[in-house]
Amino acid sequence: MPKLKTNRSAAKRFKFTKNGKVKRASSHLRHKLSKKSPHRKRGLGGTTVLDKSDLGRVIELLPYGGR
Repeated sequence: MPKLKTNRSAAKRFKFTKNGKVKRASSHLRHKLSKKSPHRKRGLGGTTVLDKSDLGRVIELLPYGGR
């Protein structure tokens, strides 16, 4: 069976944790920041874990990622 290609745009957006969960960055932190409160902007920084309902789609795009 031939090797599978990794989707490069997904590889730049998602990282796998040691236990197989997927980390992602928060959205809404690129522009129009003046109307967002500092508390909201702080909360959008950093990473969070991807929801289980989206996990299957990301695993298809990253066949050699974490499993």
